[in-house]
Amino acid sequence: MKIEGRVALVTGASQGIGQACALALARHGASVALAARNQQKLQEVAVQIAAAGGKAAVFPMDVAEEEQIKSGIKSALAHFGKIDILVNNAGITRDQLVMRMKRADWDAVLTTNLTSAYLSTQQVIGSMLKQRWGRIINITSVFGQMGQAGQANYASSKAGLIGLTMALAREVASRNITSNAVAPGFIETSMTAGLSDEFKQNAVKMIPLGRVGTADDVANAVCFLASEEASYITGHVLNVNGGMLMG
Repeated sequence: MKIEGRVALVTGASQGIGQACALALARHGASVALAARNQQKLQEVAVQIAAAGGKAAVFPMDVAEEEQIKSGIKSALAHFGKIDILVNNAGITRDQLVMRMKRADWDAVLTTNLTSAYLSTQQVIGSMLKQRWGRIINITSVFGQMGQAGQANYASSKAGLIGLTMALAREVASRNITSNAVAPGFIETSMTAGLSDEFKQNAVKMIPLGRVGTADDVANAVCFLASEEASYITGHVLNVNGGMLMG
């Protein structure tokens, strides 16, 4: 997959899917701007990339804070000179039934999962328009497509990302910029590690491929959408869910 020489910015790059995306993009030759709240974990990812012969730099930011997004991405642009690929991956959960969900938990999830993607996109789009090349990849979720009890805030934020992806695809297609989403299903990450074995066993029963996905499964899809080989794909939601949801 042709990504060599590109610069990618990945939010939520300190662990899980974001970390896997950063490592995979670096393996394919991209320089990677690593963004997340935990600077120590970001440094560890940067060390991994450097040890494998890649290039990475750390830009600590809390994507729930608009000014941190602006200053962090400004620093990344100053460091690398451009951003070709944006992976909006940062996300949180604050699960609760709607009747008991606190407004603060609704706001926190929508701000982190959806508003941050809009703000981050705004900050990089100028660089992409100038060079007439860009890839915007939003990490949504199967639950943004089919819903999930106890996750009205999370499902809404992830469904919103799909709408953002498609609207943006129409806005910037004439400048050779694509906008796509990847919708993971049940993926083994630190976010899902705390779930009970019973829940995981029931989840696997819903997956035709009969296994939980890995962060690398998602990262491989992201690398494809970031590559030259995906230049005629835009406004698309690529499902990485083992067949959990089809159609």
